[in-house]
Amino acid sequence: MLTRLKAKVQSAIAAQAKAANKIGLTPNMVSAIGIFLAFLAALAYAGGRENLVLAVVLLLLSGYCDVLDGAVARLCQKATPFGGFLDSLLDRYADAAVYAGIIFGGLCTVPWGLAALIGSLLVSYTRARAEATDIKMETVGIAERAERIIILAVASLIEIAFANAIEAAIIILAILTHLTVLQRSIYAYKALKKRENA
Repeated sequence: MLTRLKAKVQSAIAAQAKAANKIGLTPNMVSAIGIFLAFLAALAYAGGRENLVLAVVLLLLSGYCDVLDGAVARLCQKATPFGGFLDSLLDRYADAAVYAGIIFGGLCTVPWGLAALIGSLLVSYTRARAEATDIKMETVGIAERAERIIILAVASLIEIAFANAIEAAIIILAILTHLTVLQRSIYAYKALKKRENA
C-alpha cells in the first residue's frame, strides 16, 4: 500500500540522494549502512524494553536508508541488476534480524514472532517469484515492508507506556503478512491464467 508513495518519497529526498552521491556513497553502500542499522536495531530489541527508543530510531533510520538507496540509484543513474538483487537480499536479512531481536528480547511470544517472521519473508518471496515470471507485484498486498516497519515502530513507542503493545503488533503482522501472501498468490494466479488464455 505505502509502496505507492515510494516515488513521491524518493522525489522528496532527491536533494539528500544527490548529496549522498556527491560524497561518494553508492546505492550499495547505502544498502549496507541500512542493514548495519537494522542489526543494531535488532540488538537493541534483544536488550528488552529499556532499549525501545533506541531500537525505534535505528529501525526508522534503516528504513530511511532503504528509500535513499533507491533514490540514489534512480536519480544518479547508478541502478544495476545486481544492486536491485543485493538491496532485496539485505532487506530480508534486516527483517529477519529485527524479528529475531524482538523474540530474543522477550517482547513477544515465540510462536507469534515466528509466524510474523515467516510471513514477512514469504511476502517478499511471493513478489520475487511472481516477478520472475514477469508479473509486477509491487503495491499488491496490505503489508509490504514500509507498513511493517511503521507498525513495529509505532507499537514499540506505545510499548514504553503500555506493556504487550509489541506482542499485539506482532500478532497483527503475523495475520496481515499471511493475508498479503494470499493476496499476491491470487493475483499471480489470475495474471498467469489470463496469460494462458491469451
